[in-house]
Amino acid sequence: MDVHFSSASGEWSTPDDLFRELDDIFHFDLDACASPENAKCKNYFTKHDDALAQTWEGTVFMNPPNGRDIEAFMRKAYEFSLNGATVVCLVPSRTDTTWCHRYARRGDIIHVRGRLTFGGATSSAPFPSAIVIFYGGLLGEAVQPL
Repeated sequence: MDVHFSSASGEWSTPDDLFRELDDIFHFDLDACASPENAKCKNYFTKHDDALAQTWEGTVFMNPPNGRDIEAFMRKAYEFSLNGATVVCLVPSRTDTTWCHRYARRGDIIHVRGRLTFGGATSSAPFPSAIVIFYGGLLGEAVQPL
């Protein structure tokens, strides 16, 4: 369990069965937050590629690094959905955070039952997870600071 509280890495591989279930529905074109070892799609961005500086198109899967950067990734997902991309985000269920209220609530939210066991972990995560779906091309509210 210590590994889940470590700040050494906020990157965890998405459980294969969960990804397959989502991919069967959405047919992803891009994994926006991956490494060559854990990429779930043929097309993917690594940390080196800097997904936040890239254009996201089509149907995008995103399991962002947990930590302070998650707000920037959620903003990117939301904004690119306004430009036509559908973005499916696997995120910690953090209803007490600014990013949740500023961005996640603008999408459809599915709460994952139980705790996921991410790739490389020996036990389940100490936090609940949610899937946030931003459907491409839907007009959302203007993002206002809280």
